[in-house]
Amino acid sequence: MWHNNILETIGNTPLVKLNRLADEAGPLILTKVEYFNPGQSVKDRIALKMIEDAEKQGLIKPGGTIIEGTSGNTGMGLALAAVVKGYKCIFTTTDKQSMEKVYLLRALGAEVKICPTNVEPDDPRSYYSVAKRLSEEIPNSYYPNQYDNLSNTQAHYETTGPEIWEQTEGKVTHFVAGMGTGGTITGTAKYLKEKNPNIKVVGVDSVGSVYLSYSKTGKFDKSQIAPYLTEGIGEDIIPGNIDFKYIDDVIQCNDADAFHTTRALAKREGLFIGGSCGAAVWGAIEYAKINKLGKNDVVVVLLPDSGTRYVSKIYNDEWMTQNGFLEPAWSPEATDIIKAKSTGMQQLLFTSENDSVDDVIKMMNEHNISQLPVKGADGFTGSINDSRILSHLIKEPTLKDVSVSKIMDKPFPEVTSQTSMDEITKLLNRGNAAVIVNMESGKHQIITRSDLIHVLTSSETS
Repeated sequence: MWHNNILETIGNTPLVKLNRLADEAGPLILTKVEYFNPGQSVKDRIALKMIEDAEKQGLIKPGGTIIEGTSGNTGMGLALAAVVKGYKCIFTTTDKQSMEKVYLLRALGAEVKICPTNVEPDDPRSYYSVAKRLSEEIPNSYYPNQYDNLSNTQAHYETTGPEIWEQTEGKVTHFVAGMGTGGTITGTAKYLKEKNPNIKVVGVDSVGSVYLSYSKTGKFDKSQIAPYLTEGIGEDIIPGNIDFKYIDDVIQCNDADAFHTTRALAKREGLFIGGSCGAAVWGAIEYAKINKLGKNDVVVVLLPDSGTRYVSKIYNDEWMTQNGFLEPAWSPEATDIIKAKSTGMQQLLFTSENDSVDDVIKMMNEHNISQLPVKGADGFTGSINDSRILSHLIKEPTLKDVSVSKIMDKPFPEVTSQTSMDEITKLLNRGNAAVIVNMESGKHQIITRSDLIHVLTSSETS
């Protein structure tokens, strides 16, 4: 059996049980893994539905241009449909979205315009406004408007809801999903509640979104809006696709809980998913704890997309650290390295320019060291190591009687006690055998490669 085109592979995504993150005494938690769709997200479902409905209504004609505001995933689904059906695509997105999403859209031939995140929805610079303006300016274009286009909700009513009902054999008791445009949770919930009105539907929102307060008061509270980094869920508008009469409870998840759960799902469950997926799972686990769900409960959590969209962000330790979600890795300074040295804070050994090479050899043998700084009237003027001495003696053995100034090398680089290990490592990698540390006391210490190895492997500093 084969498919006529890639669009025929959309849907029928698997349910996968959570094992290590779920409480053994709690409910069965099943994840609806939407990255099995060809565009690696749940948005493939609504993209195809919106385009097919538009074609039936004559809203898009052959050779037309699809224009949409997207956080990336809907754009991916629309781009796939456009490739198969012969349309052009222009997408607007926000500057908080991962660049992986932008690169993927462009790889499918779409034009992508990046707009500022922290502006009002009706600001002419917002990605909503830019998409609307372009759709008005470009002839033979179609603006799906996933936020208010009810084909979005209908797609999930026709596919996601029935799949969950059939895959759980009607045993699902709770459905949990993030709330973005609202179509996923509304369409799926509508179908499931028609099958069983007792099924509880839980929406997961981002801290900084208006959904939680709106669900409780029915009023749009602008004061709730604040910046957040989780992509794909939460809103600063109330889209036409969300219908809170189908949603029994709303839980807010902050960025930190979303991202740490996302990473845990990859490392402990093998589910390589995006940040809104982590938020949804965190919300499901939190809801189960609060409401004391038990073994007779079956919770289905929808995981919207793949982790491939977030490699440079959530799965990047540097990005996580810069944004305050991970503690900075321990990075010792020169003082820490010296304190951890196997020889401790000993007085710095050095030789003078007038000492003979033979004197230097005796000092190295006595103290079991391989290099020494050379000191002159104006501070450290050179350095000497056993390799350099050996190479000169092989050529001319009588050199042991000459002053060290005749064969000394350039001085070791000097650093302060606050210099980081990274900077010290760079200096040692440039051919320097050691670095001199100027301590606050005015005294000096030396750091070699063996000292770095010691500090990195010492149990006292790990």
